[in-house]
Amino acid sequence: MSQELVVNLNFWSNPPWSDAKGKYRLGLKPIKTQDWFDTSIDEELKKHKKELLDNSYSTVVRATSCSLEAQELLSKHIEASNSYKDPIASMSLSVPDDLCIIESTGEQKLLAASVCSPSYWNLKEKIGEPLRAIHKPVKTLNEKIGNPIERFISNAPVGKPFKRENWFIHGDTKRMHLKSEKFPSGQVSEWIIRSERETLCRYDKKYSLFAINVRFQKLSFIDEFSDAKESLKNSLLLLDKDEVAYFGGQLKLDLILSYLDSLKT
Repeated sequence: MSQELVVNLNFWSNPPWSDAKGKYRLGLKPIKTQDWFDTSIDEELKKHKKELLDNSYSTVVRATSCSLEAQELLSKHIEASNSYKDPIASMSLSVPDDLCIIESTGEQKLLAASVCSPSYWNLKEKIGEPLRAIHKPVKTLNEKIGNPIERFISNAPVGKPFKRENWFIHGDTKRMHLKSEKFPSGQVSEWIIRSERETLCRYDKKYSLFAINVRFQKLSFIDEFSDAKESLKNSLLLLDKDEVAYFGGQLKLDLILSYLDSLKT
C-alpha cells in the first residue's frame, strides 16, 4: 500500500521529536477519552486491512487461548462486526489503529492483536510474550521504555487513555515491515518519516489496549520547517550505540544528519 503524500501542517508544527529529549523513552501523556482514537478509518486503510485479514490472517492476527474475555470486554468500546473468528480482527476494521491487548498485571503478556502496519516486528514472534521479552532485543530500549511501561500499566487508572508519539525513517510508504528493512534505496531526500500515534488505555482492571496509528510524511518536507529540522538533529544525536543499530545503523544516521545540514536555514 503506497499513498500520495502532502504536507501535514499539524505534524510539522509539533513533530514527534520536537522536545528533543531522546527518541526512545516512555513519554505517555493523558488525553481525553474522546481523543482515544482521533480519526476515523479511511477507505484506503480499511481496504489494506481487509486484504490482509482475508489473505494473510495468521500473519496479522494472533490470539492466545485465554484471550477471549479480554477481546469481548474491548468490544464494548470498539465496534466489532463478528466477520472474523477473533473479535479483535473485526474491531480493527472500525478504527485506523493496530490493536494489541496486554495483561495489566502479572507478566503483562501480549494476549491478542491485529497488526496490519508493523514497524520492524513480527506478531507471530511476539504473541504470548511478556513486555520485558518483547523489548529485550535492544538493551537500552528495555531500560528506557520496557521497565517504565511495566510499572505504568500496573498503576494506570481504568478508563483513562494516554498517548505518545514514535517515529522512524524508512525508504518507502509500505505499511508492512515485519523485520528491519535493508538500507533504504534512493536519495535521502526521497526517504519517508513514518510516525506512530500510540495510545495506551487500561480499559479493564485486568486488561490494557496498546493502539498504533501509522502516518507518513516525506523527509524533504522538513526543509520548510527550521524548528523541526533542528530538533530532529538534536534527537538523532542523542541516540546511543544500541539505539543507532535499531534505528538502521551509523551510515543511515550520518546520511540523514548530512542531509539536514545541507538544507537551507
